Amino acid sequence: MSVHLFGIRHHGPGCARSLVDALQALQPDCILVEGPPEADALLAHVGEPGLVPPCALLVYAPAAPQRAVFYPFAEYSPEWQAIRYANEHAVPVRWCDLPQGYRLAGAQGAEDGDAPADVADVLAEIAADIPADVQADVAADVPADVRTDEQAAPSTLRSDPLAWLAEAAGFSDTETWWDHLVEQRSDGLDLFAAIAEMMTVVREQIGGRENVQEDLLELRREAYMRNSIRAAEKQGWQRIAVVCGAWHVPVLARMPAAKRDNDLLKALPKEKLAATWAPWSYGRLTFASGYGAGVVAPGWYQHVWERREQASLHWLTDVATLLRRHDLDASPAHIIEASRLADTLAALRERPRAGLDELMEAVRAVFCHDSELPLQLIRRELLVKDRLGEVPASVPTLPLVQDVQARQKRLRMPVRADTVDLDLDLRQAPHLEKSVLLHRLAMLGIAWGSRQVVRGKSGTFHELWRLAWQPEFAIGLIEASLWGATLEDAATARAVSRGAAVADLAALTGLMEEVLLADLRAAVAPLMARIQDASALTTDLGFLLAALPPLVNVLRYGSVRGTDTAALSNVVDGLVARACVALPFGVRGLADEAAAQLLARLIAGDGAIRLLQNDEHGAAWFAALASAVRSEATHPLLAGRAVRILTEQGHWPMGEASRHLVLLCSRAVAPLAAAQWLEGFLQGSGPLLVHNDELWHAIDGWVLSLPAETFIELLPLLRRTFGSFQAPERRQLAERASAGAAGAAGAAIASARGGMHAVDPVRARRVLPVLATIFGGAAAREAVHDQ
Repeated sequence: MSVHLFGIRHHGPGCARSLVDALQALQPDCILVEGPPEADALLAHVGEPGLVPPCALLVYAPAAPQRAVFYPFAEYSPEWQAIRYANEHAVPVRWCDLPQGYRLAGAQGAEDGDAPADVADVLAEIAADIPADVQADVAADVPADVRTDEQAAPSTLRSDPLAWLAEAAGFSDTETWWDHLVEQRSDGLDLFAAIAEMMTVVREQIGGRENVQEDLLELRREAYMRNSIRAAEKQGWQRIAVVCGAWHVPVLARMPAAKRDNDLLKALPKEKLAATWAPWSYGRLTFASGYGAGVVAPGWYQHVWERREQASLHWLTDVATLLRRHDLDASPAHIIEASRLADTLAALRERPRAGLDELMEAVRAVFCHDSELPLQLIRRELLVKDRLGEVPASVPTLPLVQDVQARQKRLRMPVRADTVDLDLDLRQAPHLEKSVLLHRLAMLGIAWGSRQVVRGKSGTFHELWRLAWQPEFAIGLIEASLWGATLEDAATARAVSRGAAVADLAALTGLMEEVLLADLRAAVAPLMARIQDASALTTDLGFLLAALPPLVNVLRYGSVRGTDTAALSNVVDGLVARACVALPFGVRGLADEAAAQLLARLIAGDGAIRLLQNDEHGAAWFAALASAVRSEATHPLLAGRAVRILTEQGHWPMGEASRHLVLLCSRAVAPLAAAQWLEGFLQGSGPLLVHNDELWHAIDGWVLSLPAETFIELLPLLRRTFGSFQAPERRQLAERASAGAAGAAGAAIASARGGMHAVDPVRARRVLPVLATIFGGAAAREAVHDQ
């Protein structure tokens, strides 16, 4: 009976290849792999055609799915290859790490400080279990400058226990050192013996640690692993292979008394957990994603796994292909030169073959000409090479997950890690089903797709989505299973729950739009009742106006989705009537900040009422706006917008707008009120000034008549108003201002102000640079220079 320990790095192609060779040589009759025992039943799926890595074990609490743990695997993960070997050779295989049921259930207890007082003593016993002659022999092989004193070792080595070995070997980081030392080797059993000796020295040098809770967790994990080995021995297996992190090898090699391990695991709380396989992505295997056991370049490691010694050449070929695809120069000569340069760098550094560092330096010099931009493309597309794994339907999972997967398969919408644009024509039944699927997932908080602005096509019949699947959505689907067993049932229950919790009318109508877009017919009635109750109690003009656009959109475009909008019509009619009644009084006596907020809702409400194309609603709306304009208590910002709406829709002639403007420019009105009126009237409407002489002369004359102090005070507000125009509009206005068309309008307003002096041309020219800055445009600046 023998136990063979294989210390590995969790995502290392060299380790995986050496492990496969070692297992073929050993031919074990039992394999134990570091991982959660709750997922033992899922081991049989490894190697099935439908289970394609990268994928992850998802272990979660059914009562609270947000409490979950992922165990990611790539094709080149040693654990994955060990399990595949076991399944292909009919060798019993099981997970041997401390069950997550203990760890999740004990997390709260650990926070409360339930660690035993003798943890340090147990650590000392473990260190004492390593024979002194082994420690001395291995330590003698470590360079003197690597060894640290007892005080410095814990603090300097704890964060990265291998960093000091990498530094002593002449490497700048642990990743590169491990890659050259381990991943590029394939010497089977000898490699794992060397790893065991190395980790023995590392653990002896680090000694005790400061974090008692962390130490306790590691002690319990290693105690459970040893008990798993003891259980396999009792079952009579003769050649037991244990695949675990290299860190654990020294303490698993020496078996202490079973009682000590049992005492560490005694009376631990345990929680019942479930497990399944979930798709994973290479992007989530990187250090940059926050994954502690991640690697720098999973895409490169895939080349190392598939191509072995030819990985460098194939990878450089992929670099050339990628650059050519983006219209960048890359020829076979570039590949040859880069390969030679990388090999030369490896030889100068006394390394057996070119690694990723040498290849990236060669690519920078040969392909990118020391430019960073192509390198960013290469890092994203080839070093990470983001792709998503696949999980077959045979893997046991929850009904909601199965329903979503079935819909994705039927609609031919595979999950992918990269972004995909999806253009839907809702007049086609399959496209409409895809839209409904995405909206229902969004209702459950799973933002697989994000809506994009539709350009060049009718917004009525087209939706543009950008899809990007995230591995965390697997947890989201499990959490959403609490709402129902199918996607429609879960989304309906979630919508009804959200409606019951919301009291704001605008939020309710927005939710109604989401419900109808997701075709959740069973949620319409309870949500409609909530909207009717809320609208009956709402008197605030802002809430009424904010509630209109979502419902009007549904009424206007509901026919595209086959939505029954009859019930919504009565609600919309009531909201429009209440908004028209509240408008004349709701715009009075407002502070500037409140008026600015109401302005956006007024514009949106006006657009919604126009979409209805209802003459009765339009007449009531225009009458309410006219009443608001005639009141002196109406805030000038809102009065200006009301005049703009009445003028644009032909309800008032342009002369009426000019009359209001002249009145505001009189001496009796504060300049700030006139500027606010102009902001409301002109915001976003440059052509109105460009093509209407009457308005232009009135505004131009008013600006010229302002005293210097008042003009400087109003300048920020004026700049904000004219800054909302498009660049061509500002250029046209600047050209018109440079023509000097102040004319009679300025004199008339100056005369109306009573006894003001005639315009002094010398003093007038002083304001031209300021106006040129406001209006912008080269023509204005040239005119000022000519003056």
